[in-house]
Amino acid sequence: MNNTAVWIVVAVVAVIVLAGLVFAARSRRNQRRHVEAEQMREELTTHVEKADKRQTIADETAAKARAAQAEAEAKAAEAARLQQQAAGHHEAVAASREEIEERRRHADMLDPKTRVDDDADDQHVVEQDRRVDQNRVVDQNRVDQAAAQQEGARHDSRRG
Repeated sequence: MNNTAVWIVVAVVAVIVLAGLVFAARSRRNQRRHVEAEQMREELTTHVEKADKRQTIADETAAKARAAQAEAEAKAAEAARLQQQAAGHHEAVAASREEIEERRRHADMLDPKTRVDDDADDQHVVEQDRRVDQNRVVDQNRVDQAAAQQEGARHDSRRG
């Protein structure tokens, strides 16, 4: 064999060895990247599970909030209804007292003995009427407040 053939054989062997080293290095790099990608996928799976749990908690909390809001609206409506009912009762009582007072005055007008006491009784009636009127105003204010709260609750629930 001559010198050129030996160099050709050495060059071919060197190319084969170099190609083997490149192939092995690439295989190791690909294997390392594959392992790294698998670890990332496992971490992502864990993060997705945590996010799903948080979503479930958020959904449950939102449902509880909606239920509480609906309950509050129902209670506000019931309170407004009861306040209106109370105001109606107060109005009926006031009307009844007015009628009673009118009948008392009529009876007093018929009886000559009671005409002397009319001035004191009239003062008592005026004071009683003033208290009834004050109660009506207070009751109406409560009804108005309850209606405003109910409207505010409806408005808040529509925004949320």
